[in-house]
Amino acid sequence: MLLKTADDKSKRLALLEELQRSTLLDARQKKWLREESLRQRKGIQGERESAYYLDQYFKHGSNHVVLHDVRFVVDGDVAQIDHMVINRGFGIYLIETKNYAGDLVINDHGEFTVQYDDMRFGIPSPIEQSQRHARILQRLLSKLGIGNRVGSDMSFFHVVLLHPKATIQRPLAKTFDTSGVIKADQFPSWHKKFVDKEAGVGEVLKLMVNIRSLETIQEWGEKLARQHRPANLLELPEFMKPKAVAMGPARSDVVASPSVAAADNPSQVNPVLKSTLTRPPVAQLAAPAKRLVCTQCGIKISFAEGKFCWNNAKRFGGEQFCREHQALH
Repeated sequence: MLLKTADDKSKRLALLEELQRSTLLDARQKKWLREESLRQRKGIQGERESAYYLDQYFKHGSNHVVLHDVRFVVDGDVAQIDHMVINRGFGIYLIETKNYAGDLVINDHGEFTVQYDDMRFGIPSPIEQSQRHARILQRLLSKLGIGNRVGSDMSFFHVVLLHPKATIQRPLAKTFDTSGVIKADQFPSWHKKFVDKEAGVGEVLKLMVNIRSLETIQEWGEKLARQHRPANLLELPEFMKPKAVAMGPARSDVVASPSVAAADNPSQVNPVLKSTLTRPPVAQLAAPAKRLVCTQCGIKISFAEGKFCWNNAKRFGGEQFCREHQALH
């Protein structure tokens, strides 16, 4: 069952393309824009292809729910997960998509390298990345009351999906296990082997005790989907921001932010950014004393969630809560 598709990132691509037309960029900014645009396009393409194989495999099943492109913020830590699959009994698959143009090499120490002809570049381990996401996600699951009936925390299984035409050089399995690093089109066969292995005699009791209904894991998936906090598609690194502009002789000591300067002179507004300048940022809409954080679980909430609590101050005692904890009041 598919519960969430990937976010639309067309605004991000449009921004990067529009900025590259500027005549005010230095060499460093131009280089970053070209590379960021390429990374974004390759990432989107890779995630789309992986989502296709996952959706085709799980769409008629009754034991899993699927969420694509989820981003959670827990106590200031961010987990950006390409694909998440919740199983009725085993736990949660965390799936990272990597769309490398070169050959992937994994050595005996679990270090990842991409090779392009005669050039080699070390890259962060996607397995370690997924494990970091799992630690953040586990804290969120605990706050939402999602977990096994008995025993330890929820089980996580890490999978790295590569392009079907990718080549992978691996170490010996006894040296470093890379069984979870596969080509995207191999996921069905990988999953069957995984289930056969995990459903062995030693795991049957645990599986039977912790198995949940499809309705339950659907409810879990919907809770997690509501905790999705999309990244700001218009955010740029500090060195890419326009230089500050003075607001005029009367306020020569005050420097205008890029958005304020643009708003004062609409004719100079970048078309890609124009829609974002017609409304004040959330921080300006909210009163200084009101924080967009759930009082009960500490998770950042949306402005709409905060406004609902402020408009019903008597019900919520003047506090702010996420949708999950609003229902408890």
